Amino acid sequence: MSQATLTPAVPKPAHIPDALVCDFDMFNDPGLLADPHERILELLRTAPAVFWTPRNGGHWVLMSHEANFTASRDTETFSSEFIPPEKLAMLKTMLPPGSPHIPIAVPINLDPPEHTKYRMPLNRVFSPKAIAALKDSIRQLAGELIDKVKADGRCEFMTAIAEPLPVQVFLKMLGLPLSRWEEYRELVREHLAASNLDPRRMMQSMMKIAASMRPTMLERRDNPQDDILSMLWKVEVDGKPTTIEDMENYGVLLFIAGLDTVMNGMGHGVRHLARNPELQAQLRANPELVGEATEELLRRYTFTVPPRILAKDVEFMGAPMKKGDKAMLYLPAADLDAREFADPERFDLNRENKVHIAFNAGPHRCLGSHLARVELQVLYEEMLARLPTFRLDPARPPKFHGGHVVGVDVLHLIWDV
Repeated sequence: MSQATLTPAVPKPAHIPDALVCDFDMFNDPGLLADPHERILELLRTAPAVFWTPRNGGHWVLMSHEANFTASRDTETFSSEFIPPEKLAMLKTMLPPGSPHIPIAVPINLDPPEHTKYRMPLNRVFSPKAIAALKDSIRQLAGELIDKVKADGRCEFMTAIAEPLPVQVFLKMLGLPLSRWEEYRELVREHLAASNLDPRRMMQSMMKIAASMRPTMLERRDNPQDDILSMLWKVEVDGKPTTIEDMENYGVLLFIAGLDTVMNGMGHGVRHLARNPELQAQLRANPELVGEATEELLRRYTFTVPPRILAKDVEFMGAPMKKGDKAMLYLPAADLDAREFADPERFDLNRENKVHIAFNAGPHRCLGSHLARVELQVLYEEMLARLPTFRLDPARPPKFHGGHVVGVDVLHLIWDV
């Protein structure tokens, strides 16, 4: 990949020392696109634990486990409010009368205590008990998707299984029509392709997503069903009944999170299994170990990169950060940090410390982590039970993407029939 495909470098602000600069484009770095976690291991060896990059408008990257764990719990310094309430109010006054509501993804783009108010109604929907009730239907869909390609002796895993499985499960949970799943996926792809955190572009994208969901939301208000949208109409936020604005705020978060992240975890996990036939054999012989394998795969191939904005000036682990600076919680690096995990690059089913932060830490810990775990574990169980030893197609290598979710775009598998 040529230098020209990288986003332009911006000048280094005066407050950032040269020793903390590392030229890394989290969207287009050639090494990241060639093999993401290998490139991340290389960065851990060569870059500072916290560094500033001039790419994508200039921002901090938190690499070490300690930096990520500390920052994710310190919401007073590392804020999730990219569009502060006062700025949002000002932007609304500039819109012509009758303009549509500008949604913000809640609770992910709020800080405590507001974050807590909006998160509480969702806790019940994503509780371990609620998710356990979905396990059989997830297993049935996984089995159907695998059986559809079994006789072919090959598949492009991402489009055949990894995308339709979590996306269909989530649309059904949410109450959105399955017939529109490809259109919804395209909206999410468009939203996540933004290579910088331009508030105007983010707002336009979220308004588009909210508009796509609005007819179903209003239908569920008038004719409730057994789904999340219907349930959200019944809850109260801070003692007040839910409004269509609340619904759109919740909707954009659930839509973006539910229709993208897990499929990337599936891609990384299945690629690892395809490269390690002896691990497949071990798990087929001992299916009870699949849960342990799922946790170690999540640690070894963590894939989300949550953004933050500095709410105040701070000296953070030797890095002089200023209010308004952007910072990325580079969780894939945190879970490969040798200071936290011995031989971090080694997949170790018997690893004593598997306490990863693939789902983040602190108040913003992933609400859907129980669902993701069930989907990943069920997928691995069904792949191993229904297919013979599968491997990567040597003629068609995998393709990857960077960004806020470091993931797999294309994964060709083959097996003997």
